[in-house]
Amino acid sequence: MTAIKHALQRDIFTPNDERLLSIVNVCKAGKKKRNCFLCATVTTERPVQVNVVKVKKSDKGDFYKRQTAWVLRDLAVVDAKDAIKENPEFDLHFEKVYKWVASSIAEKNTFISCIWKLNQRYIRKKIDFINVSSQLLEELPKVAEESVPSGENQNVAGGDEEVVDEYQELNAREEQDIEIMMEGCEYAISNAEAFADKLSRELQVLDGANIHSIMASEKQVNILMKLLDEALKEVDQIEVKLSSYEEMLQSVKEQMDQISESNHLIHLSNTNNLKLLSEIEFLVNHMDLAKGHIKALQEGDLSSSRGIEACTNAADALLQCMSVTLQPGHEMLHAVKQQQQRFSDLREQFARRLASHLNNVFVQQFIELEKGLINRSYYLSVPGHDQSSTLAQHSIELTLPNHHPFHRDLLRYAKLMEWLKNTDYGKYEGLTTNYMDYLSRLYDREIKDFFEVAKIKMTGATKEGKKFGLHGSSGKLTGSTSSLNKLSVQSSGNRRSQSSSLLDMGNMSASDLDVADRTKFDKIFEQVLSELEPLCLAEQDFISKFFKLQQHLSIPGTPMSDAEEVDGGTLSRAHNTAGLQSMTSENHMIRQMMIKIFRCVEPELNHLIALGDKIDSFNSLYMLVKMSHHVWTAQNVDPTSFLSTTLGNVLVTVKRNFDKCISNQIKQMEDVKISKKSKVGILPFVAEFEEFAALAESIFRNAERRGDLDKAYLKLIRGVFTNVEKVANESQKTPRDVVMMENFHHIFATLSRLKISCLEAEKKEAKQKYTDHLQSYVIYSLGQPLEKLNHFFEGVEARVAQGVREEEVSYQLAFNKQELRKVIKEYPGKEVKKGLDNLYKKVDKHLCEEENLLQVVWHSMQDEFIRQYKHFEGLIARCYPGSGITMEFTIQDILDYFSSIAQSH
Repeated sequence: MTAIKHALQRDIFTPNDERLLSIVNVCKAGKKKRNCFLCATVTTERPVQVNVVKVKKSDKGDFYKRQTAWVLRDLAVVDAKDAIKENPEFDLHFEKVYKWVASSIAEKNTFISCIWKLNQRYIRKKIDFINVSSQLLEELPKVAEESVPSGENQNVAGGDEEVVDEYQELNAREEQDIEIMMEGCEYAISNAEAFADKLSRELQVLDGANIHSIMASEKQVNILMKLLDEALKEVDQIEVKLSSYEEMLQSVKEQMDQISESNHLIHLSNTNNLKLLSEIEFLVNHMDLAKGHIKALQEGDLSSSRGIEACTNAADALLQCMSVTLQPGHEMLHAVKQQQQRFSDLREQFARRLASHLNNVFVQQFIELEKGLINRSYYLSVPGHDQSSTLAQHSIELTLPNHHPFHRDLLRYAKLMEWLKNTDYGKYEGLTTNYMDYLSRLYDREIKDFFEVAKIKMTGATKEGKKFGLHGSSGKLTGSTSSLNKLSVQSSGNRRSQSSSLLDMGNMSASDLDVADRTKFDKIFEQVLSELEPLCLAEQDFISKFFKLQQHLSIPGTPMSDAEEVDGGTLSRAHNTAGLQSMTSENHMIRQMMIKIFRCVEPELNHLIALGDKIDSFNSLYMLVKMSHHVWTAQNVDPTSFLSTTLGNVLVTVKRNFDKCISNQIKQMEDVKISKKSKVGILPFVAEFEEFAALAESIFRNAERRGDLDKAYLKLIRGVFTNVEKVANESQKTPRDVVMMENFHHIFATLSRLKISCLEAEKKEAKQKYTDHLQSYVIYSLGQPLEKLNHFFEGVEARVAQGVREEEVSYQLAFNKQELRKVIKEYPGKEVKKGLDNLYKKVDKHLCEEENLLQVVWHSMQDEFIRQYKHFEGLIARCYPGSGITMEFTIQDILDYFSSIAQSH
């Protein structure tokens, strides 16, 4: 291996100014053994660069060549595979992992040790040596030192420094000195041994001179030692003096410490005095209430604007004094306790006075608002009068009283209510309950009177009011709840007889329930909702501002409807709530107050809806559109408000009534019976579907709930189609095709005129059914007007179908030319016209006048007759060519027959 090392150094690395430090014979792991050498080298030029070089023999094997080189600083990991067991395998991690197998474990260990030393000396970035024995890295150099002869410059034992020193070059000065020395000797080059001996003799001379020089300097050393002893004595004297000075300074230090302690105590006293003054100023500034504020709290006028403002300022000042955050220990001061007790007494006294005054204000406002209701109720309860004329005579409009002045007067106390809510929640809660009690009674009377006026206006004259059960025995309008409860019982018990179906509507529209009545109902119902909406919104806004309950829109998780009733008990308060819980609690409190105050709104609306449905089931269409619009508007303002929730609940009832109306119409269609003695014509439910659709389109124009009407259309039209077919199958007087043709023609015309987009498929279906049954009726009624001629040509077509050529049919005995002429003579023009005249009379008896389809049917029959005529002419021309045989009448004659018959009738 040494010979290989020297050969590599000479042939490969010396030309590249590199020195070879270690070498290992390796082959790639897992492959066919092709040996190569990994060499660790350093450059001779500065800065030194350390490389790992792969060297292998040439293909011919006569010399070595350098194949790959890696810079040592790119080496990341050296993996020896196993730190315990001896293993020749090892990995070097450069830009990728190179796996090697060494020829011997000793070479592998020596190479890894060399890499480790070069890393320690030249490379700042430390290489990771894994699975390498620490013993190997530390002790291997010593073992190597013992095993290498001393004459080899100890290139291993001395570490990297010695390895590198084996090849250390002379620097420039050393070279210059050697040249001077060699120039002084003539035989320095010619006789190296003599030159070496001369240098040895000169070295011995110099060594002797050095020894004499050292011995000659002994006297001077003794003199130096004597001087050092004298210096030590001087140092001892200086130390004695310093000790005396230190004792003197110690007394001065004690005096200064006393002065410093005295100054510290003075400073501490001043600091304490400043802090005490600051605390006293804090308590005086923050816990002292002005006399004017105390007087306002005790005697301030709560009825005037100036007095209310003074009391509000005083209450805020008191709240600030009571809300001061005291430092630990302040509560133990007698003066602080006394002041806090005084503030508590003032707060309790003013809270009691404020609550009493606001209760009086509630009562006074309630009495003033109730006076106006007494006069209004008197005119509504006068016995023996037509209430409709009474309303007109005394100008009683369908309006709700305006509470704005009442709200305006109370809002002056809003800040004081907020103060009361924060300081004495019990009294605040009591005021809230009292306000709800007073207002709920007031609104009950106002709203019930308002709805009674609406019912009177809806029902019109007294006779109509009695008709719908709205009057008591004395002529007075009964309470909304009792009268409409009776109405709902009657309606549920006799739904088939009392609910207005499409069939009933046909008769009633001509008398009581015309378009004007429905328009009147629509306007009244819209006015009712338009009056309720601002009233509820204004009251909710007032409650929020007066009672300081913040409204929060669209709170996630808040239910849209809340049917819980407040039974007069105190409202619960959620203490120590924050964030979403506080927001939800305040919204819930507003809803509970609104439900208590307006507890009669939802029942009265339901009673009014029941009355409208009792008067005319078509009113449910108007109510569905109006209610949907108001619900949509209310939800855009606040989806969790009382108004939105209440109208949403009522909308469910309206939708049920609408669905029930549609179901009743379909039930009435199924129950329809037709006369067996008269012709059917246009069925009643078909005509009334047209009326319903026209009315619905006018009502639902631009409505939000168009989808509900579209679903109802689909249910109704399927019912109409099914029951038209059912009646047609049961008809005895009128042919089935006529019933189907006329009614589906009417349906098609209706859908075409109204252009209902969701019924486009049904419109096409109606047209198809009309066309199919028209054609069927024409073929059935026309039959075979030239019966013998038809039989003759059917025989001709049968012969052709059997394979007889058309031009040879005339040679058949039964179908010769003589037989054809005989059959044609039986149908002169006069007989044909007579048969068509009888057919016209028959069709006229079948068809109804309303649909005016006689001419359409007659024209279709004309086309069918001409088609048959052309068919016969074609057969004569093909089967009897050149015979000159023709019909007794022409197509023009047929056109004249049909025209003259139509004109004569």
